[in-house]
Amino acid sequence: MSIRVMLPAAFQRHTDGVKQVDSSAINLAALVEDLKFKFPVLGEHIKDADGKLRKFINVYVNDEDIRFLGGESYAFQDKDEVMFIPSIAGGAR
Repeated sequence: MSIRVMLPAAFQRHTDGVKQVDSSAINLAALVEDLKFKFPVLGEHIKDADGKLRKFINVYVNDEDIRFLGGESYAFQDKDEVMFIPSIAGGAR
């Protein structure tokens, strides 16, 4: 089984410009660990002190928010396309 992970520009500075990577992770927790292994600096930015995905990072599987697919318990299917999207907030008036 293989899934494709799309990494946005905001994360590519931690992946030496890699935009996408394949993984054999079976669920979100395993995928976060796989990304941390492949890109240690990225791992520091996507995981919190407890080893969980940071709250400001949204995950989409085939354009569907993973929270509506079962969240961390969702089991990836062969050829799923996973996107990590950091939330962006702030600005000035």
